[in-house]
Amino acid sequence: LLCYKKSVCVYDVTYYFAHKFLKIGDRTIDQMVQAARSGKQNIVEGCSASTTSAETEIKLLNVAKASLKELLEDYKDYLRVRNLELWADGSDKHEQARRVCATHNESEYYRNAIEERSDETIANIAIILIKQTDYLIKKYFEFIKQDFLENGGIKEEMTRERLKWRSEHKNS
Repeated sequence: LLCYKKSVCVYDVTYYFAHKFLKIGDRTIDQMVQAARSGKQNIVEGCSASTTSAETEIKLLNVAKASLKELLEDYKDYLRVRNLELWADGSDKHEQARRVCATHNESEYYRNAIEERSDETIANIAIILIKQTDYLIKKYFEFIKQDFLENGGIKEEMTRERLKWRSEHKNS
């Protein structure tokens, strides 16, 4: 899934950022890395659960979204308390970074690109990646919902199969 690929980018950028720009012993390091990890891992767990439970899949994807929202706030806090610029939607910097982030979904690209960037730039890139990941999860929710409405879940599938079997073996 594209939302998973983006979440890996978010994790890798966050891991680098937290260990490069936060002071050793700062609890925010662990909190940011764990929020990024939770976002990524819950997408994996949710998709794994999809074969048996759309409800579990949706719950885990909601956990992923919540973790990423928490991480988003950490980045915004970082910029605010250090009087660094949060790139406004529509600004030249934001739009340029948004376009680049929209076309790169491989974490290696970011791991290489961020080494030469400032904390302000990396934080803003992370914010954009988080927002893009959140959007992709939202679109995935819509897909899951539509699929459930059209096809039902595992219970409905099992009922259909059971009724089909009964019909085929009625006179046996």
